[in-house]
Amino acid sequence: MGLFDQIINAIDNPNQQGNTSQLGNIINTVQQISGSTGTDSSTMQSALGIVGNYVRSALQEKQNTEGNEAAQDVVNEYGGTSPNAQAVDSLFPPFVQQQVADAVSQRTGLNAGMVQQLLPILVPLVLNLLKSGSNAQNPQAGGNSVLNSFLDSDRDGDVDIMDAMQMASRYLGR
Repeated sequence: MGLFDQIINAIDNPNQQGNTSQLGNIINTVQQISGSTGTDSSTMQSALGIVGNYVRSALQEKQNTEGNEAAQDVVNEYGGTSPNAQAVDSLFPPFVQQQVADAVSQRTGLNAGMVQQLLPILVPLVLNLLKSGSNAQNPQAGGNSVLNSFLDSDRDGDVDIMDAMQMASRYLGR
């Protein structure tokens, strides 16, 4: 089952945190960033997808070295729609932050300096999307289906963050 399917299942499951309001807030934030930077929303979704790939690698590393709970803790602590530089710092050392900005710049045409400034917004958005699979009553409890699908390292065709955002926009009619 793909990432977007896991997100929809989380929205439909009252035992998980996901809801249409959360998804709508993420999409609205991406649209606001697009508007404030003068960038079309598909370019910003591409940027979010690239950042999402780096977040996946960082969370996989955290999961491999510190366990599933450590990855879940990062998602729970830093997932949101408000800028949070600590979210970026918790996942990426400074040289990786620059690599992320450069990769986004090369693939989208956005200025690397602007991307660097957007990371404290984009990283929490990715984490917030992943948070939708957390247990509603006890977020620390295991079994975050969205995070587990996202961290599926066998690359079996699951959709990435950009695809999930595009599907979410269509799902919410935006």
